[in-house]
Amino acid sequence: MKFVVTAGPTREPIDPVRFLSNRSSGRMGYAIASAAIEEGHEVTLISGPVALSPPPAAKVIRVTTSDEMYKAVHGALAKADVLVMCAAVADHKPVAVAKEKIKKRDQPLSLELIPTRDILKSLPETRDYFVVGFAAETNDVEKHAWEKLRHKNCNMIVANDVSSSAIGMESDENSVAIFLRNGEMRKISRAPKEKVARALVKIILETSKKF
Repeated sequence: MKFVVTAGPTREPIDPVRFLSNRSSGRMGYAIASAAIEEGHEVTLISGPVALSPPPAAKVIRVTTSDEMYKAVHGALAKADVLVMCAAVADHKPVAVAKEKIKKRDQPLSLELIPTRDILKSLPETRDYFVVGFAAETNDVEKHAWEKLRHKNCNMIVANDVSSSAIGMESDENSVAIFLRNGEMRKISRAPKEKVARALVKIILETSKKF
């Protein structure tokens, strides 16, 4: 099978030296890419800016902004069997990017933001590939995951609680809950991200066969 996996954060420029981003390290996405390769599958890894070495067998597409991620995902889907949207894509970006560095001033500085394009919602309802979305939440994890599954046209949502520094973003470990369209929920207990990724890929393969 052919996997497309997104990983890491995006950076939305404010001026030539500053940007909006998030704490995603990319480790979970890279671990999923590695796990899929270990299972004998072909992987295209679309990566935001991270300090990680990709799996040698992966085809890597490097992006920085949410717009670049959007274009890369749509460009990679023609032959995909599974899309795993693990990247932490920015929800908002500045309306305008300053051409010069914004100087420090004594007065408050306002920054107007607009929503970025929603990659999951942009996918066609009728498609030949299985879509896995991720939900990084700080509260009401199950509620938000079920809502995202319904509203984002996914086949599966993988949710994790990022309110704790011990798991999730910038951590070597993770614990996730998996939400399926048939109303089923599964859990993968806290473990190194590589182990969580292997278990997740097996569930994706099992579930996508019924897709």
